[in-house]
Amino acid sequence: MRNELLIDAMYINNSGGKILLDYLLVELEASGKKCFYLLDKRVENTVPYLKNTKNEVLFLEASLVKRHQFYTKYQDRFTSVLCFGDLPPNIRLKAKVYTYFHQQLYISVPQDMHVVHKFLFSLKRSVLKILFKNSDFWILQTEVIKKNFQNKFKVDDDQILILPYYPEIINNAQVKREKNSFVYISNATPHKNHKRLINAFCKFYDENKCGKLIITVNTDFEELCKFIEEKKQLNYPIENIGFVDRDSLGAIYQSCEYLIYPSLAESFGLGIVEAIENGCKVIGADLPYLYAVCEPSLIFDPLDEKAIESAFQEAITTETAASKSLVKNNIDELLNIL
Repeated sequence: MRNELLIDAMYINNSGGKILLDYLLVELEASGKKCFYLLDKRVENTVPYLKNTKNEVLFLEASLVKRHQFYTKYQDRFTSVLCFGDLPPNIRLKAKVYTYFHQQLYISVPQDMHVVHKFLFSLKRSVLKILFKNSDFWILQTEVIKKNFQNKFKVDDDQILILPYYPEIINNAQVKREKNSFVYISNATPHKNHKRLINAFCKFYDENKCGKLIITVNTDFEELCKFIEEKKQLNYPIENIGFVDRDSLGAIYQSCEYLIYPSLAESFGLGIVEAIENGCKVIGADLPYLYAVCEPSLIFDPLDEKAIESAFQEAITTETAASKSLVKNNIDELLNIL
């Protein structure tokens, strides 16, 4: 067996997971470790840093069948494995297996989530339970997730490593921060809670005639994009900038006074940490994930549009304290373990 690390990221192709994967792979390339990268075929054109890699890269369609075939073929090749998409290998390996778990919805789903999405996550959780025994260690991002994870899956302390990590956003441009500006950088899956946020902002604007809301909903979410456009046609100052490449994030955060974060479920909340590091005050959902990563400036009940509206109001009428990040970047510790 060669001394080789497998990075299995077959189910990672967008959003915060892709950002963390990119950062990890760049750092692995710089470390000189001998690796094999098993990646989702959908990212084949979005990993330019692997163009001249000396390591082996395989892009596969994200399916349980293809993943099982891969592990059956290569089960004796690797000395260690990092599964980056929540699911351990399909079979038990001789290698030491770490699973990076970053999907809170495998633990619990918001009560008001659509029944179809609840059913899908129930199926995914069933798959996870079947494969659970195939992982030696679980890498988590916060103490809150650790507590919920242990309650759900009955895992011993010595099998859990808490190693949050994240890439720094570097922005050298001079950007003026706009007063009473609010940003929410996130994809638009249902638990991200965009509709309540937008409705609350519009009611706030009706009362105050000030403020601006910047969101990042891409065209994959047609119904929500239509809803946003309808609000814009009514002259609400909502700016939907769609997908934002990472090089532009710093300037966006630094141009806004507040990050507003209404998500109903997070394992980490990368955007919260990024926003604080770029000078934003955080107005966030009164949920455990928020307090695991920061001391926010303001909080609200994310299920109550009136409460979100009141948070907007309080932000512009009171002097709020700066938010404080509570996490550190553990990328070096993660690389050492692998």
